Amino acid sequence: QVQLVESGGGLVQAGGSLSLSCAASGSISSINTMGWYRQAPGQQRKLVATITSNGVTNYLDSVKGRFTISRTNAKNTWYLQMNSLKPEDTAVYYCNAQMGIWGTKEYWGQGTQVTVSS
Repeated sequence: QVQLVESGGGLVQAGGSLSLSCAASGSISSINTMGWYRQAPGQQRKLVATITSNGVTNYLDSVKGRFTISRTNAKNTWYLQMNSLKPEDTAVYYCNAQMGIWGTKEYWGQGTQVTVSS
């Protein structure tokens, strides 16, 4: 069992920066992949960035070069640093943890609103 609590959302102007944090508790040692997803109104939830226990990262094409995912070595916290924000980045952002190498069990945070104004 893993519980995730995320924070850091807010309102920012286009071109600005914001950093999101996800704090995990419970069976942290079983987490294989840590990630961030987002969902805009009327759209499907999509992957933004992931990082594995051994440090491999993956990003949504539209955020490459602007967003950076990182984690602590203990896997109890991970972050999403968002730079050069665009109005299109406006969404509810969710942190995610996938257990084991196949990710058959996953957990979600409650979501935090990120709004980018133009």
